[in-house]
Amino acid sequence: MQSLWVNKTNLSKAEWHETALPELGDGQVLLEIEKYALTANNITYAVVGDGFGYWNFFPTGDDAHGIVPVWGFAKVVQSRCADISEGERVYGYLPMASHLVVTPGGLSSGSFVDGAEHRAGLALVYNQYHRLGTDAGKHEEERALFQPLFTTSFLIEDMMRQADWFGADALVLTSASSKTALGLALVAKNLSPGIKRIGLTSPGNIAFVEQTGLYDQVLAYDDLGQAESGQPTVSVDFAGNSKLLSAIHSHWGDNLKYSCLVGVTHIDERSGAGDLEGPKPIMFFAPTAAQTLIEQVGPDQFRASVDKEFAAFIGAMKDHLGVEHHSGTGAIASSYLEMLGGKVAPSRGMICAFA
Repeated sequence: MQSLWVNKTNLSKAEWHETALPELGDGQVLLEIEKYALTANNITYAVVGDGFGYWNFFPTGDDAHGIVPVWGFAKVVQSRCADISEGERVYGYLPMASHLVVTPGGLSSGSFVDGAEHRAGLALVYNQYHRLGTDAGKHEEERALFQPLFTTSFLIEDMMRQADWFGADALVLTSASSKTALGLALVAKNLSPGIKRIGLTSPGNIAFVEQTGLYDQVLAYDDLGQAESGQPTVSVDFAGNSKLLSAIHSHWGDNLKYSCLVGVTHIDERSGAGDLEGPKPIMFFAPTAAQTLIEQVGPDQFRASVDKEFAAFIGAMKDHLGVEHHSGTGAIASSYLEMLGGKVAPSRGMICAFA
């Protein structure tokens, strides 16, 4: 069993650890990880791992090191659970590792929850695994790349719409080329078409962002001043860049009606922004928002609503994303460091596998 251990205080220090496969206890299942997506979202899990508990899902037993969570597909290779058969495949939250032991509970024909003791009390959205049968399905790679991020996109739009967009007429998104920002732009376009969508991105990504057709206006970060400041606006910051956040607050001032913080993609500039004009930024935590919405509309309606918008997103992005495959421990580690260093163009979708 191999797993990539990351130094929690220096994320660029990563090394493989090899251990014997564990003996299964009653009710446990051994998953062999087939493939997973590597995105900026996974870097966010590592950056805020201590504060949000992301290191707790796949503990190493070493306080200085953690295993970065990812979303992907795995196959049951051993089972001591009567209701789970060897050969069955699942989709869900996985470690950067070759194998994972889970203790299925809350079993249904379509899913189960890992009842491992160390995962008790952690967010359900991360503990639930979808049962897929034995055959590969359609759009699996797109699902791994986009769906966890897209659900966050969907939930942000829902929160804003339920609040009547806080009286705003426009939405400004940082890291506009990121998958979560693109997803939010699409859902807002479909469900809140009266809201103007303004994307902020680096100069090298402007052409890509414009080509998606998901934004009404696309600006480089240094050109933020060209955005209309007199229009009531809400912001969603995916970048975690304190100087940029301060510039957004200064530009809109009292016309900034809500400031939402989501994730961290610019990890070298995530320090505090000091005193800001306008509203106090609020951190968005998707698992809490998901639980609230599920309680409002029920799990079936929630899933159906997300799936409808997700299908539209896949259609919108099919010509703008190329999927790359990276196999083997060396390629996986290199891909992780490349993503950590912000060297992955938004048009690249990275799928990692051990073989």
